[in-house]
Amino acid sequence: MKRIVMLIAALTLVGGQAMAQKLKGSDSVLPLAQKEAENYLKKNPSADVTVTGGGSGVGLAALIDNTTDIAMASRKIKIDERLKLQNAKRPVVEKIVALDALAVVVNPKNPVSQLTREQLEGIFTGKITNWKQVGGPDMKIVVYSRETSSGTYEFFKESVLKNKNYMASVLSMPATGAIIQSVSQTPGAIGYVGHAYVNDDVKALKVSYDGKTFVEPTYANAKNKTYPVVRPLYFYYTKDREAKVGPLVNYVMSPEGQKWVKEVGYIDVL
Repeated sequence: MKRIVMLIAALTLVGGQAMAQKLKGSDSVLPLAQKEAENYLKKNPSADVTVTGGGSGVGLAALIDNTTDIAMASRKIKIDERLKLQNAKRPVVEKIVALDALAVVVNPKNPVSQLTREQLEGIFTGKITNWKQVGGPDMKIVVYSRETSSGTYEFFKESVLKNKNYMASVLSMPATGAIIQSVSQTPGAIGYVGHAYVNDDVKALKVSYDGKTFVEPTYANAKNKTYPVVRPLYFYYTKDREAKVGPLVNYVMSPEGQKWVKEVGYIDVL
């Protein structure tokens, strides 16, 4: 799979002196938002778009604080977050801009190529600690996770761990790129990343939720709904900013915008 640029720090794209549009939040959405902004600016050279990561929780907090125009999120907005905006008389708009086949990744030298959901639950909750327990070599499992402000952290906990707690010794990473780097350098490592971040430095595992059919996280398998760990990726913005962000959002949802979704490594929603 082709390599993408890991955008861990803030990336600013400026095309003129028009009123700035700020996007902040999910590291999973970050490479998609960068690509969309880059091509939107080519068509609208007077626009001014800034894209910054930090995690879904960070983006939604910025939306509540009125310091961003669009919160990028890889999880749904929480009830208390929505209520804060409603109480401020700034009702929120939710837009699903793409789907993501969330990938479980290991070091390429690890011979294990597939795991069940139950095995993943055991690994990430600390019940399974050695690769030999799941058919691999006699090697300690080193577990990497996103930090708690990440929507990916929350989605993985809900979908894969069935809301059980992560093991106390899990190694929390501040950005998705850090998980890719750590797993690529650690033979016994395992982690999870948005599909757009998968590259040749890691190996994506086949996953089974029924214990029988193991499916690889690919565009086709996510599109036909055979891969079990698929989630929406969101833009959230408030009604009072709808006119301001509308042109960019409409571009992202257009056939051309959705073409970039697929190119980045996610699944289009058209």
